[in-house]
Amino acid sequence: MKTKKSKKMQKVSYNWLPDFVYGGIDGAVTTFAVVAGVVGANLSTPVILILGFANLFADGFSMSVGKYLSDKAELDRMQKIREKEANDLIVKPEHEREELEEILEELGFKGKNTKCAADVITKDKEAWLNILMRYEFNIIEENINPVKGAFFTFLAFLTIGFIPLIGYSLQTILNLGDQAVFIGTSIATLLALFVVGTVKSKFSNRKWYSTGTETALIGGTAAAMAFVVGKMLSNLLGVS
Repeated sequence: MKTKKSKKMQKVSYNWLPDFVYGGIDGAVTTFAVVAGVVGANLSTPVILILGFANLFADGFSMSVGKYLSDKAELDRMQKIREKEANDLIVKPEHEREELEEILEELGFKGKNTKCAADVITKDKEAWLNILMRYEFNIIEENINPVKGAFFTFLAFLTIGFIPLIGYSLQTILNLGDQAVFIGTSIATLLALFVVGTVKSKFSNRKWYSTGTETALIGGTAAAMAFVVGKMLSNLLGVS
């Protein structure tokens, strides 16, 4: 019974939060930039919705596929190195033990303690292999799941990326003017970026308000650039 319980404790569930955060930020920033660019070009609401939703799904899909392929490649790389090291433990155990002892010495073991620790570790091939993977190749076998990573990235991209389009989707129903919708969209999107950005602080030593403000500023800057470019091209091409 103890063995079964310990195995369950060792199993770590997939951490989807980083994928959701970065997918959400990318979705909000790119969609907001598209909206701002179209508004800057003084184009109609249908154009905003067409380009906005096209970007939302196409870019979201592209980002999720990129996430899937990246995670898959990393798993393949880790597996290839692990198989080679596992084979080396069988083919040249003396050499691999020397490497283990060097690692232990770097960790602070000295003299007989190094030999004793190596004797214990080399009796467990899995533990031996894990230590070599971690300290020789700097590989920590994270809980990588390409399918889940792609799914949560795509879900976040659609969910947060839809925020800049909400006002325009409901403009007719709410009977709002173009300027009011754009101001409301800007406030809602920047607020969403700030909130999602605060979650980034969980993955760093920075304060929540610092990461939140930074994320909102990045989104606002991207939208401002898109607005200016849209305005300039509209004037240059004579688009009314």
